[in-house]
Order: sequence, then C-alpha cells, then structure tokens
Amino acid sequence: MTTSFHTNEIFTVPELDNTNSGIGLRAPHHQDVIAQKPDVGFLEVHSENFFHLDSPHFKELEILRQDYPISLHGVGLSLGSADGLDAEHVAKLKALADRIDPAVVSEHVSWSRIGGVSVPDLLPVPMTKEALSIMSQNIDQVQNALGRPILVENPSAYLSFKSETISEPAFLEQLCQRTGCGLLLDINNIYVSAHNTGFDPIEYLDNIPAERVVEIHLAGYQINAVDDQGEIFVDAHNQAVHRPVWELYDTAMEILGDKATLIEWDNDLPDLETLVAEAKKADKIRAENQGKSYVA
Repeated sequence: MTTSFHTNEIFTVPELDNTNSGIGLRAPHHQDVIAQKPDVGFLEVHSENFFHLDSPHFKELEILRQDYPISLHGVGLSLGSADGLDAEHVAKLKALADRIDPAVVSEHVSWSRIGGVSVPDLLPVPMTKEALSIMSQNIDQVQNALGRPILVENPSAYLSFKSETISEPAFLEQLCQRTGCGLLLDINNIYVSAHNTGFDPIEYLDNIPAERVVEIHLAGYQINAVDDQGEIFVDAHNQAVHRPVWELYDTAMEILGDKATLIEWDNDLPDLETLVAEAKKADKIRAENQGKSYVA
C-alpha cells in the first residue's frame, strides 16, 4: 500500500538533535570523527556519496550511525526537472535510507537533469505556477517511494527570472502545503540571494512558515568581483561563516524559534576542530535566543 503525503495533517517534524548543532561530514574527516566522537548533535552527508552500500565509506557511515543521528542531504534528485525523476536514483536513495534510517532526508529546490543528461550544478527554478506544479509532483513521487516526508532547501540565486509570479517564501510554503514536505532553511543562501538579487532578507524570514522549518544550514560564501559592476556572492562552502550570516541567523532564531542547525563546509576543508568550533558558535547563538521574543 502506498502512503500519500498530500495533506498538511501528514507532516510531523522529524527527530533531529535540537541541543547541539551538527556538522557536514566529508570523507577526509571520517576517521577523525570515528576516533574523536566530537560533541555535535548530528552528522549530515551527501546521499549520492553513499549509494554504493558495499563501499568502505558506507561502512564508516554505519559505524558513525551508532553514535549520531544521520541527515541525508541529496544534490542529484533534480526535483525541478520537467522530465520527472530518475527512477534508478530514487531506488538508490531508498536503499540507502532503508539501511541507515536517517533522521531526515533533504534535497534542493533546483534542477540538474534534462533529456537524461545530468550537470554537476544546482540550477535555478523559476518561481512560477508551472514550476510549482512540476516540483510538487516530483516531491510527491520521492516521498511515496521513501515512505517518509522530505525537506527541501531554498536555493542560492545569482539572477532573477522575468517570468516569476510567486515570491520564494510563498513558493516554499506552497510546496509544503501541497506535498506535506518540510523545509531546510539555508541562511547563507538567503543572504547570498538577497545581495545578488536585491530583496530584504528580514522580510523573507518573516514570510517563511516557521512550523515547517526542521533544519537550518550555515555556510561561508565567496565574494567575486564582476568587472566594474560590483561584487557577486557565491555559495561556495569553502570558508567560515561570515559575520553578516551569523547576524541573520541570530534574527532567524528570533523569528522562527530554535531549530536544529548544521555547519556546511565542502571545499578547502579545515581540520575537524575548526568545523566543530563553528557548530559551537551556532550553539551559543541558539542558547542566547532562548526566551527571546521577536517584535516585527
């Protein structure tokens, strides 16, 4: 019997450690995390890196699963693809989820595949009714295949589509209402997109359905010069979280309430101690916000 996730009543908040913030787990840190068992709330991995269930990396993930909740964060489902989902990809994700029993499974509001050809990037989805319908169908399909609701992550934007008719927060809220999915809110993406396309990040947060936010991402952006046109911010995940993103995160905690938080660092990896220290900065902000009330 297939479970449907179409209604609001279906959605329940998946269990993530809501005391200590988590870290993104990358291959160079596997052995250090196994040996040191750092005091972090959970570990998040890119799903596609563990599709081979007989690989050494998967065996290490099974070991770590004994000590930490695991979040599976995908980058290749292409939820925005009008071609539909790749059945083989979905099957591999289900096999991984069945073995690991993750606390949450998440993906991006993006597309990366057309005509059977995939590209190594998260391409933007226009915020339109047509795109909303396509993405909702694809989310329904993967949730029904997995037998669980997933989280979807807001994108980083470098341009705006003239054809857009729906604001991004409204688009995300509609996805949640139509499919029963939750939100993975990336604060760095909000800050990067706000700079690049000119919207107000506080207004954005004010329009996010707080009850649907299960997890928050924090990461470092890169600043690139654009000829004489100024600067563009790139969601590079190659450095520590910038101060403006920490400040926006502080505001997000006031607006949305305390949420499980993860530090993403994918490129130019630091040592494990530096990564854990970033997670502790998030813990400090979360603790300071306990009991605060937000006034718009």
